[in-house]
Amino acid sequence: MTTANTAAPATYFNLHTQGIGYLNRVREVPVRRGQPFMACDIAALHGASDDVEYTRFDCKVAGGEAERLIRDHLEDVRAERKVLIAFRIGDLWVDAFTYEKGERKGQPGASLKGRLIFIEWIKVNGQLTYKAPARQDASSAEPPSEAAEEHAPNPSHSADQAQNQATQPA
Repeated sequence: MTTANTAAPATYFNLHTQGIGYLNRVREVPVRRGQPFMACDIAALHGASDDVEYTRFDCKVAGGEAERLIRDHLEDVRAERKVLIAFRIGDLWVDAFTYEKGERKGQPGASLKGRLIFIEWIKVNGQLTYKAPARQDASSAEPPSEAAEEHAPNPSHSADQAQNQATQPA
């Protein structure tokens, strides 16, 4: 009689964050040992449409399709056009750091980080430029109306300003 090793397949619990936000600070991140990767910031919108608030996410772009879409819109971001995306982020975590310069030098700070795993749609200056094919198992987010976009400014920040905003209390 032979005994087969039948280990149960690994199971995972996914925690995804989804929303809409402005794409900022697209960059290629060099790695000392290994391949460089693409990263971006997303200033996610939340709150009342007449008093929009932002939460900043620093994301590693994961997956070929998301990376292709970000690369396709790189020049729009660099030209400071309003690039609004419906996104899904996985593996959210907090990165604690100490400010090394500026008026907060020496103070602790935190940044929300995650992996950008899916882009539902993209609008550039209010014009829809990409919409993901419909999926049967997921509800799709509708692009916001033009009126909703007019109430929300484009929160384009320098790296220091974005890190300062990330640590301000809600």
